[in-house]
Amino acid sequence: MKKTAFITGATSGIGKSTAILFALKGINLVLCGRRQERLDALKKELGKEVQVFTLNFDIRNKESVKEAIASLPKEFSQIDILINNAGNAHGLDTIQDGSIEDWDAMLDINVKGLLYVSKNLIPQMIERKAGHIIHIGSTAGKEVYPKGNVYCASKHAVDAINQGMRMDLNPYGIRVGAVNPGLVETEFSSVRFKGDEDRAENVYKGFQPLKPEDIAEIIHFVVTRPYHVNIADLTVMPTAQASSTIVKKAKF
Repeated sequence: MKKTAFITGATSGIGKSTAILFALKGINLVLCGRRQERLDALKKELGKEVQVFTLNFDIRNKESVKEAIASLPKEFSQIDILINNAGNAHGLDTIQDGSIEDWDAMLDINVKGLLYVSKNLIPQMIERKAGHIIHIGSTAGKEVYPKGNVYCASKHAVDAINQGMRMDLNPYGIRVGAVNPGLVETEFSSVRFKGDEDRAENVYKGFQPLKPEDIAEIIHFVVTRPYHVNIADLTVMPTAQASSTIVKKAKF
């Protein structure tokens, strides 16, 4: 019997690459995002390989999350794998210059949204005493860097939630773990710098960053380990990166 994976933030970056790889590996998909046209395109593409259902909702709205998950048809109602991937960074400012709107967006999506989705899917896993939850964290959840303040705080929260959830769900045989990437070339920096593409591109110049496909392969490895193996916490960086602030870049 094929497994079903529920992926948030599935319309770009790590979420999209994970959806594509999972489909190629025969895992049915529930793909979530706010951009319906991208969800439709993914369903058309990946529906040739597996069963695909899409959900369009704002992860910041707890009622929308609850209603969307409750609307899943019977053939998609059993979620075996949850990939809590949706996340964002807004701005790169000192704490005194930071935007409250940016803070709200990061905490609402990175922390509260992750909790809303998990809250609505965990009960069925508890009932079956089976399931696997993967949180997509960040090296920003392991160390704080200058002007990272609230974004780093949100990812430190993901790290704590990952640990706490693993403890709480241990009696039910549910596997819980996190994959924490360093620099991955996605739309992340474009969002952080609010569409300033030149500034976003400079983040990845002079070295080879990770690709979303690299993380997707790692996620697939994690979820395909034998049941007695749980990869609880995995950090991955490009070879050029030693920490959030140390990156070996070519000189031009």
